[in-house]
Amino acid sequence: MNRRVTILFAAALLAGPALAHGPTRQKVIESVTIAVPPDRVWALVGNFDALKDWHPAIAESPATQGNTVGSVRSLTLKGGGALTETLERYDGPGMKYSYRAKDGGALPVTNYTSTLSVSAVEGDPGKSLVEWRGAFYRGHPGNEPPPELNDDAAIAAITAVYQSGLANLKKLAEAKR
Repeated sequence: MNRRVTILFAAALLAGPALAHGPTRQKVIESVTIAVPPDRVWALVGNFDALKDWHPAIAESPATQGNTVGSVRSLTLKGGGALTETLERYDGPGMKYSYRAKDGGALPVTNYTSTLSVSAVEGDPGKSLVEWRGAFYRGHPGNEPPPELNDDAAIAAITAVYQSGLANLKKLAEAKR
């Protein structure tokens, strides 16, 4: 009988972590091709504090130290809400930067990291490929999140942010041709 109790106890211990499963990291990748050379697109998006200049939802985006790693960007949304992001990597010549937001602020996410990059379209240096990728956890860490803080809500929110920003960037960049 002792052996049976030990086996049942061991099985319960092994099953516990599976039942206590929390959120999994989610990812969103969006991109757009713009009929403008990469250096001209980078001139629009390359400054960490320039989000207000090309994203339609952003009213203000000041950054404490410009493009210096560690700079903190305070986003104010046009419809209300805010978000604070910290620059983690900046590569001007490579036309890429990465940032992080521990708290999603106005977004239903936590531990959000993102990278924005601009490159030439292969075979056509007169066109740009802009890629915006993010990884994050949903806004509620528990096993049964409310609908507005679950994985689907987090993915939908980040996807909408990226798509609207990239669509507006394309419009602005191509209008300046």
